[in-house]
Amino acid sequence: MTHFLCATCATQFADAPTPPAHCPICEDPRQYVPEDGQRWTTAQELLGDHRIELRPDGELTGVGIEPAVAIGQRALLVPAGRGNVLWDCIPLLDDATAAAIEERGGLLAIAISHPHYYSGMVAWAHRFGCPVYLHRADERWIMRPDPAVELWDGETMQLADDLTLVRCGGHFEGGTVLHWPAGAAGRGALLAGDIVQVIPDRTHVSFMYSYPNLIPLAEHEVRRIAAALEPLAFEQIYGAWWGRIVRRAGRDVVLRSAERYVRALRGDLPAPA
Repeated sequence: MTHFLCATCATQFADAPTPPAHCPICEDPRQYVPEDGQRWTTAQELLGDHRIELRPDGELTGVGIEPAVAIGQRALLVPAGRGNVLWDCIPLLDDATAAAIEERGGLLAIAISHPHYYSGMVAWAHRFGCPVYLHRADERWIMRPDPAVELWDGETMQLADDLTLVRCGGHFEGGTVLHWPAGAAGRGALLAGDIVQVIPDRTHVSFMYSYPNLIPLAEHEVRRIAAALEPLAFEQIYGAWWGRIVRRAGRDVVLRSAERYVRALRGDLPAPA
């Protein structure tokens, strides 16, 4: 029996003797099935020609894969007491990476922003003996059910120390960010996945229903995200890929970006001078 991985989104599926017939996550309008069809791989196959990297990313340690796999996100280790919380996830884990994380205090928990990054969450949870926290609104997208997965409800959930999961919705109904008040030297940081998308212009962020298919997010969802984040203090925003960090005035960036996005949806952006 094998835990097959979707080659396009890197979601790991329940063990089976043959690959699944389809990937529901890629068949959803927010993702895509490649023109040449659905393909499958395994963690063992990918480890043959990929490596896992741990390296600094801002104040945190990032965990990513080189060369990039599927969507290409990197996860983040967030300090929490005597251990860490893994924010988002990647599809691969090897002994060297696990040992390096154990040296840093191991994992107390895994928390994930949305289904596109569920990837190898169960394998990681088994290795570190920790729970995976997902919002219940996205339960239908869990392709490898396991007792390690713990669903939470409502708008916020307190993790270890002062880490808080905040449900924003948007990209997915259960779309979640992690508020880290101790980040940015005590001015606060927001770990956003791509619920809030860090873009090349670091004076703004963006939002989408589907990034690969360029489907915009509805106005009420953009306002919902802004309303969820307005009460929080955060100077920095960590996106989903290496180096995607808004380093200054993060809260203000989110709020003014939401207003700009809504104006764009309404066709109210000013014409260029």
